Amino acid sequence: MEISGESTTQPAVVRLKAVEATPNTFGEYGQVIEASPDGEKFGPQDAQLDLSRGIPRFYIMHLEARPLKFSTITHHASVTQCLGSIGGNVWYLGVAKPSIVDSSKSKAEKDLNAVQSRCGHLYMPPAVDDVRVFRIAGPKFLKLNLGTWHAGPLFKADVMDFYNLELSNTNVSPSIPYPPLKDACVEPYKTNCIEG
Repeated sequence: MEISGESTTQPAVVRLKAVEATPNTFGEYGQVIEASPDGEKFGPQDAQLDLSRGIPRFYIMHLEARPLKFSTITHHASVTQCLGSIGGNVWYLGVAKPSIVDSSKSKAEKDLNAVQSRCGHLYMPPAVDDVRVFRIAGPKFLKLNLGTWHAGPLFKADVMDFYNLELSNTNVSPSIPYPPLKDACVEPYKTNCIEG
């Protein structure tokens, strides 16, 4: 896969190899959840969710034409998210570590490069060099930690369906006359493009 960052001239291109998503390789960004025996007690192998700041929404997302490239990356500022393909087909996800700036810090402690989102929280934009690409195959899903930057799902097929667990107003635009919760903000950031 290739990644290209923004610049005032032509974007630079860096080749990235997609890494298989496993509990070890994906641990900095969230969890890989795989099948467990029926009746097994709740534990660290289960998705550790935070959906406390809104109404959860669990739905099937129908996606078409999502080739292996992207030009924006997004994070959920106050909620975890779960994504998985229906049928266990192969898909890809670009990610970068969470970079939300703690609002309880004094102004002097906050990084001068922090950006304020349209929802009010502060974050550090991810650098192109910090983006990783994961390959997800088989009967598993990803739980993204709160604030994890992500682009995708991306896939080679023409059409795929995914189950998605997030908040009910995650995709509500501020221009719609429904007051979206500040905590459900999804902050897009134009940073790179991945191809493969």
